[in-house]
Amino acid sequence: MPKGSAGGSTGASTGSTKAPAPKTHGKSGNPAKRNNPALRGHNTVKPASAGDWISGARLRTLPLAIAPVALGTGAAIVASNPGVYHPVRALLALLVALCLQIGVNYANDYSDGIRGTDDFRVGPARLTAAGAAKPRTVLTVALAFFGLAALAGLVLVFLTQYWWLLIVGVVAIAAAWLYTGGKKPYGYLGLGELFVFVFFGLVATMGTTYVQVGRINVESWLSAIGIGLIACAVLMVNNLRDIEPDKAAGKRTLAVLIGPKWGRVAFCVFLLLPFVIVGFFSLFYPLAYFTFFVLLVALPACIIAVTGRSAGELILALKLTGISALAYGVLLGLAFAL
Repeated sequence: MPKGSAGGSTGASTGSTKAPAPKTHGKSGNPAKRNNPALRGHNTVKPASAGDWISGARLRTLPLAIAPVALGTGAAIVASNPGVYHPVRALLALLVALCLQIGVNYANDYSDGIRGTDDFRVGPARLTAAGAAKPRTVLTVALAFFGLAALAGLVLVFLTQYWWLLIVGVVAIAAAWLYTGGKKPYGYLGLGELFVFVFFGLVATMGTTYVQVGRINVESWLSAIGIGLIACAVLMVNNLRDIEPDKAAGKRTLAVLIGPKWGRVAFCVFLLLPFVIVGFFSLFYPLAYFTFFVLLVALPACIIAVTGRSAGELILALKLTGISALAYGVLLGLAFAL
């Protein structure tokens, strides 16, 4: 999901003037593919270091995996019998969410890289687009994390005996891949926010509750909507930064479709509306009031997103939104649990 300098400059040919022009790959005619060193026979970039691979995991997106599990676990504690708690199931749900998030990040790196999309980007350089790692290697790492998520999910299904959840797992992994992968990725059709809301909001939160207590309560439903909206805010502000590069690459995100003005409005709505849900829960859970302190981070993120014009300002808004997601999930989840 979330993406300084464009990667295309790294793809300049280093051969002599007599060297033949590099062949294009595929039939798209996308100039990014011609500029991408990862897709050419010679490498112009130093191989990826451990730090590059860590950066490729996009750690700033991990709050989107942690927050729904915290909320779902808090809701499960409310719904369970006194003294009943399933920490192993909660940890397995967290492992599934984290591995899926990291897997989709590497999958996006691979898919956007081989399409040439990332050669237009203004954010940090990606492994595939910069030529720091072979596309096949990035794909293998992505599939490894999807495999880890599947393995943790299988253990969870075995413990709960909810075998139908295997279907949910397959759909979740397919959605992670098809975000930017496949012939018609839905992330290129303005549907990214919808799928983020469903999988990083509803499925992750309510799924965490269900595998622990076998049912879903109001706390799980409403908090799933809240964190799903914040996840949409994370994706929106990321794509606001990349509107022009995405247009150039033919990537039609929701931000591209509605434009920067309405994109900024949508971002603020996505980020602030979940606090209406906090107001409702505050009527029943006194500790939920502490979740309003997250506004000290969320409101500056909105101001920066509305007034900022540079990529650096929008990256700051992205970081603040990620912090808001984590704090929202942990504080409201604790309010339920305590």
